[in-house]
This record gives sequence, C-alpha cells and structure tokens, in this order.
Amino acid sequence: MAHFELICPAGTPAALRAAVDAGADAVYCGFRDATNARNFPGLNFSVREMAEGIAYAHGRGRKLFIAINTYPTAGNPGPWHQAVDQAASLGADAVILADYGLLDYAARRHPRLKLHLSVQASAANADAVTLYRDVFGVRRVVLPRVLTVPDIARLTAETGVETEVFVFGGLCPMAEGRCSLSSYATGQSPNRQGVCSPASHVRYEPRGTTLVSRLGDFTINRFEDGEPAGYPTLCKGRFVARGQASYLFEEPTSLNAIALLPELKAAGVRALKIEGRQRGKAYIAAVVGAYRQALDSFDRTGRAEVPQLAPTLADVIEGRRDTTGAYTRGWR
Repeated sequence: MAHFELICPAGTPAALRAAVDAGADAVYCGFRDATNARNFPGLNFSVREMAEGIAYAHGRGRKLFIAINTYPTAGNPGPWHQAVDQAASLGADAVILADYGLLDYAARRHPRLKLHLSVQASAANADAVTLYRDVFGVRRVVLPRVLTVPDIARLTAETGVETEVFVFGGLCPMAEGRCSLSSYATGQSPNRQGVCSPASHVRYEPRGTTLVSRLGDFTINRFEDGEPAGYPTLCKGRFVARGQASYLFEEPTSLNAIALLPELKAAGVRALKIEGRQRGKAYIAAVVGAYRQALDSFDRTGRAEVPQLAPTLADVIEGRRDTTGAYTRGWR
C-alpha cells in the first residue's frame, strides 16, 4: 500500500523551505492576492517567489500545490483565471480549487493540470465527490473536518478519488467553507476575500484589570489579568448564553490526529494535511518534523509512536490542548 503523503503549509518562502527541509512530501501555498483563503498582509507569494518555490521543491524531489480556493466575485473572474494560468505555466503539481466555474475553466483550459478539490467546497459525501470527479476530473478531495474515520473509509471506497485529511492545526466551526461569522462582523470572509477576522478590524481595550478583545463592533472576549489573550475571531469568542459565559462555537484547541495513523491508513486516506499557512517557519519546522518522524516510524513498525513526539507538538498547540475532533467523535 502507498505511503501517506505529508502535505504542509507555507505562507512565505522561508516557511516553504522550512517545510521541505523538515520532510514535507508536498507544500501548499497561494499567490499574494484574494484568490487564496489566507490573504493576509505579509503572507503569500509573488509570481517570481512561487517560481523559486517550485524550483526549490522540485529540486529536492517534492511537490508544490497552489491554493486558488476562494470564490470569484461576480463579473470579475479575471484574477482567478490568471492565477490558474500562472500555476499551470509555472509547473505547479496541482491546483486546489473550490468554485464550480473555476474548476470548469481549469479543466478546459489546462487539461493536464491536476485538480484537487479544496476543503472550502465542503464535499462531505460520495455523491458530491463523484460529481466533481466525473464532471471536472478532480483527482483528489480535501475532506472537511466533520467526518468520522468510518465516514472517510466509505467515501474513499465508493468514489475511488484520493482523499486528503487534516491531521494538525486549527479547527473551523460548522460546515467547512461557510465562514459567515467573519463576513457578518467585518464584511470580509475567507470565502471571498481570503481573510478571517482581518487585523484592520481588531482592537484590544484595557478596562481596569480586564483586557477586552473586539472585532469590528463586537466584543469577542474578556481576559483577566495574566490570562493569555487570544486573537479575536468570532468562532473562538466567549459569549453569554443562558446566563453562562463559554466558548459557544469552538474552544481554542488544535486538531492533532497523530495517534490515528493506523485508522486513517485503513480508511484508505492518501494524504495528511497540516493547517497553518499563517504560521511562522519555526512552527512549520516543529510540526512537520514531528509528523515526519511519526510517519517514518509508522512505515517501519505499523504503529504511531506518539509519546516522544508529544513535547514537541505541545509547544505549538493552540491553548496547549488538542483533540481528534470529529474523527472519533469522543463526545458521543
């Protein structure tokens, strides 16, 4: 059976080199514009930087995937078409797309370009995946983080499409790709502008011994003196419901499925994806290195040897808490 492919994020050229050097089989990144869902200041790649990144990856026997996974604005598909054309001309190993129209454009204009379906498309069942496969020739689907391992096994068996699943990093609430909370508060969202809770709308206000974080006109959290203050995203805010303040949508915790390698392999998963294009090269090197070690050990022994890796990952886990998320649905 084929080995897992380790897919790792890169928001900068330095992070790309760190991911490759730490053992990534493939790196995913985006252009420096609204065509990708991590369109933050200081991140992403110019065309020249992307060409250099592809050369760096290919020179070491690795792959590079370009995420063009936002939805084109009405009447202005040009920037998205240009991004697909540039990815093809630069020699990207695949493009990661979500929009029907853009998938159609890529399939017709660049029939040799490998198409991966972004998690932003929210394809969570065999019928949806089969449609993308048959109509557009999609070869791989990045599955939303709402499926159990048995769900993934059934979908993989029924479709024959390569499946890629997230194994480490941030979790998104509700259905993947429907980031309406940020859009409601700021008018911008990952789906259209490529930004979640943009920094231009973020404020921290000291109030006595309390630090209040705000996003636009909304209070997201209150932190007591000495309490770590997280970045104010609505999905990870503390709100009062039924008289009790709590993390209503999602607690600050990280997905970590390193212990589930045998189950994911048995389910037919082809690739494991690490989230974090907005993270620095030190984070990338630590997480990729840990997963590379775990995967190499798994290839040798058939077991995921977690204990010696735990301290490395604990240093970068959000809120120093991790979860296997929907894969095991341990809350049931």
